[in-house]
Amino acid sequence: MQRLVGIRDIERVLLVTLERGEASLATPDTALQLPEKVWHMPIYLKTYGLNLITKINDFIRLPKQLHEICKQEQIHFIVAHGTPAGALAFKVWEKCKMPFYVSLFEPHADYMAESGVWSKSGLKYKFQLRWEKRQKKHAAGLMPVAVNYEELLIKEGVPIEKVFMVPCTVNPNAFKFDSNSRIAMRLQMKCEGATVGIYVGKYGGLYYDQEAFYLYKRCLETIPGFRLIILSPHPQEEILQHLGQSGIDKAKVYITSVPHAEVPVYLSAADFAFATYKPGPSKRFLSPIKTGEYWANGLPVLLTEGVGDDSDIIKCEGGGATFNLREEGSVERALEKIQQILKDPAHRQEIPRLAQKYRSPERIREAYEYFFGQSKEEQP
Repeated sequence: MQRLVGIRDIERVLLVTLERGEASLATPDTALQLPEKVWHMPIYLKTYGLNLITKINDFIRLPKQLHEICKQEQIHFIVAHGTPAGALAFKVWEKCKMPFYVSLFEPHADYMAESGVWSKSGLKYKFQLRWEKRQKKHAAGLMPVAVNYEELLIKEGVPIEKVFMVPCTVNPNAFKFDSNSRIAMRLQMKCEGATVGIYVGKYGGLYYDQEAFYLYKRCLETIPGFRLIILSPHPQEEILQHLGQSGIDKAKVYITSVPHAEVPVYLSAADFAFATYKPGPSKRFLSPIKTGEYWANGLPVLLTEGVGDDSDIIKCEGGGATFNLREEGSVERALEKIQQILKDPAHRQEIPRLAQKYRSPERIREAYEYFFGQSKEEQP
């Protein structure tokens, strides 16, 4: 948001968020700590008994409401964050030809289908796929999160001047390794001399579920003194059930859920990290935010093969190891590579350079300047 406000010709930004239920922000501008010249306008949505009816109602009501907001507030263009939001921006474009741009542009429909969340014969998949095609055709600009997808979009016929790749970026200072936090947390978790792996995120959907616990089990079997940290909003009783089913000693696992701002403390306590995404053809177009956060902290990443640009980066430049559960011996080779990296005393200082190179927030500024003009600090 700050990068958008910094563009010379942009005088103000209206942030529209969709709020469902009673737990909406009472004082949104303060709660969100918005930059100057940014106004927050929440839209409160109704929930109906059936999810499908709720979604249909959303897409009947919201485009009309957004169109009215654009007229009343004299909006000149829309930036939609993600392809589901891009579908709403496209519907507004249909009404008034309001120029729209889509950041975080990904093949969302294929993600959901390949992960088993949606069926390719279902309405959600078909409509989302249709809206993505409309965005490719009519958006004034697209910001895919991976070079792999940028290249595919151009190959599919999207004009090259309409595409600017912006990965999911990370603030390197926020996730910087802290030795004091490491000492304190490892003492608290009673794992001072252990090799600690950490997983941050959910299970299921885009992510491995039971398979992730197989990987944890292999770490316990092959890495001396291995301990595990799980930071997840997933129900703890289900995590404990998976641990039991996998034959993992619960005493060697620390499970909790913390606010995002506290994650770096736990990363500093760890030695390497898991990014266990489900594989699939469309996963080459992901930009896992957790990989950037791990790298910023100096952690080598155990990543599913074929995920985003990160898989190729790891193979070519280091910063972790990739595995393929369908390939015999792949997990063992990946864990051996991780242990080799950990033996290098400089790895904690070297790996953050990957975050600086591939996940810098400067990429957002560059994209906005490309589409919307020169930033204020660069005016002559």
